[in-house]
Amino acid sequence: MVETLVVDGKNITLVGTAHVSKDSARLVKDIIHHQKPDTVCVELCASRMKSIKDTDSWRNMDIVKIIKEKKAMLLLINLMLAAFQKKIAEKFDIKPGQEMINAIEAAEEEGAAVVPADREIQTTLARVWRSMGLWEKLKLMFQLLMSVGSSEEITEEDIEEMKKEDILQTLLADVKKSHPIMEKVLIDERDQYLSAKIRNAPGNTIVAVVGAGHLAGIKRYMASEKEISTSELDALPPGGNLGKMLKWAIPTLILVLFVAGFFMKGKDAGADMIWLWIGANGFFAGLGALIALAHPYTIISSIVAAPLTSLNPMIAAGWVSGLVEAIFRKPKVRDLEAIPVDILSVRGFWRNNVTRILLVVVFTNLGSTIGTMTAIPLMLKVMQ
Repeated sequence: MVETLVVDGKNITLVGTAHVSKDSARLVKDIIHHQKPDTVCVELCASRMKSIKDTDSWRNMDIVKIIKEKKAMLLLINLMLAAFQKKIAEKFDIKPGQEMINAIEAAEEEGAAVVPADREIQTTLARVWRSMGLWEKLKLMFQLLMSVGSSEEITEEDIEEMKKEDILQTLLADVKKSHPIMEKVLIDERDQYLSAKIRNAPGNTIVAVVGAGHLAGIKRYMASEKEISTSELDALPPGGNLGKMLKWAIPTLILVLFVAGFFMKGKDAGADMIWLWIGANGFFAGLGALIALAHPYTIISSIVAAPLTSLNPMIAAGWVSGLVEAIFRKPKVRDLEAIPVDILSVRGFWRNNVTRILLVVVFTNLGSTIGTMTAIPLMLKVMQ
């Protein structure tokens, strides 16, 4: 899984690895020490490289800030991906991303520059999330939760198979089949990004350590004369026009239905429609919070907030319930320190105060969405 290229007068060695393979970890170190390159590029974004070097970074997490910045879902997905990789790695007695750690250490020993060549994981996940509908999002959440407990079934042979594809591909294979754009965001866009970063890295001799699933794409883009703009790949695409329209159209439709119900069917029908709206939204949002094992006051807050926030495109029920959960079950230092261990099991996600807050946000929002979709046809039935 080693390819040597000459691009723009630079000697570039691509080392394809499996992210949880001992052989890959040894190979990386051997090649770097043998070639003594000017630069070593690694398939890490800047934030992931920082987290590898700073193992105490969890202690600096501000969960309230994450909720307010609408990053709860992205962080939860990121933690689930980390859990899957960490469990496999521990099963085969190797640190997660050991080949990247070896690459950084070997580069520093040889005095080579280290370049994080991958796109920020949050950007990649955000682009994936924005490309998905509600059903795909539900399937994604279910699959990731199941993956946390599935690593015991993986064998050494399965690890070798992972050399053929990106670890994100492995995790999201089923979802990807029904949502082809994920292939573009997870793999093709990152192939472009990696190739551009490697190609423009300083020095004449470069070793690039990447997942084996990216080798073919990187080589293809390296051979192309078309210029790749990493700034475009870094940008979050604007929400689709349909999404923007629905964001305001649904609350407007609900309000119109309320008014129409009172004027066309009388006050009893109008009152029934209001109670259907409150009941459906409150029930499913509360159910979502309950599934996340939220504090009783959090469950009550989600039931009260959902019917109101669903009429306000700027606020989500999950943000309210997440903040309430953070107040009544404020994460302590021990919760932050326990994240690397707790994410290794499904039970741990619900036990840890930090990850449970993320689950509260996500499940309350999903419940509120389901409640809205349930309430509308029931209200239309009253109008008939």
